[in-house]
Amino acid sequence: MTYSLMAFEHCPMIDGVILVVRKDRLESARGLVQVFGCSKVRKIVAGGVTRQASVRNGLKELGDDVDIVAIHDGARPCVTPRIIEETIRSAKRHRSGVAAVKITDTIKEAERTMVVTCTVDRTKLWAVQTPQTFSVDLLNKAYSFVEKKKLSVTDEASAVEALGEKVHLVPSSLSNIKITTPEDLALAATILKV
Repeated sequence: MTYSLMAFEHCPMIDGVILVVRKDRLESARGLVQVFGCSKVRKIVAGGVTRQASVRNGLKELGDDVDIVAIHDGARPCVTPRIIEETIRSAKRHRSGVAAVKITDTIKEAERTMVVTCTVDRTKLWAVQTPQTFSVDLLNKAYSFVEKKKLSVTDEASAVEALGEKVHLVPSSLSNIKITTPEDLALAATILKV
């Protein structure tokens, strides 16, 4: 989380940060913000059971003067201020800007038995990352819509898509990895040169 937080701290286009963490990590997050001098952190709030609930908790804390919001998963420590800025620029132009990388591997669809059923056309496929940046108005409408319809979404782009609005992708970097396995952690350490 520290590396992600510092990328936002050093991004000139970011005015403030609402840090959303698990309830049992509120105190350690406060200490981290203090130790690293994260002056852009305005509030630290408890997340929910799901990402969707956590994002909603964070959105509730935004001031009325906020037009654009960038949602970032702290499990992506290699994000850079440049990637953050590109998503913000896109959101200012199109109301959305979602970091993504083009899929270059051949993608197979398979059954549970691990038997391939087909090869998916990769020319149109992108792996979506964070930050996912939107106009606050659009994102609030999208989350209100999915809540009303009792839909579960795994990211903000899915909520906006469910609303029927366009989501604009912003070419990102393969180094903006998500830490989900021990191998990811080792790769991130190499990228960050820790």
